[in-house]
Amino acid sequence: MLYRLLADVTAVVHFLFVAYVVVGGLIAWRWPRTIWLHLAAVAWGFSTILFGFDCPLTNLENWARHKAGDAGLPSTGFIDHYITGVLYPRDALDLVRILVALCVIGSWAGLVWLSRRRGTRTAAAR
Repeated sequence: MLYRLLADVTAVVHFLFVAYVVVGGLIAWRWPRTIWLHLAAVAWGFSTILFGFDCPLTNLENWARHKAGDAGLPSTGFIDHYITGVLYPRDALDLVRILVALCVIGSWAGLVWLSRRRGTRTAAAR
């Protein structure tokens, strides 16, 4: 029971991490100092896709599932198991990856624009 709970909690944390990779740049619009955390999350998230690095959350979930007597995730990983083919069609994977990248880049561009705008307002108030 405890291992099953650990596997479920790990899956939830993994979903939150993936969501943060997608929208964390927008969160930085409100809290600009969080951009460094988002940069690290994006670097890690994209490196697992681009370079095939193993994700420790996937490994932890697999370990907990096996200890609970359940089947582990497929070798293709967390996103393929829970998201691809569930939230969007499997044949749209490349499009989704491009849209995620555009969302991240757009959020960073928006943060730069907002930072410059805030700087202009601060200078004008002096």
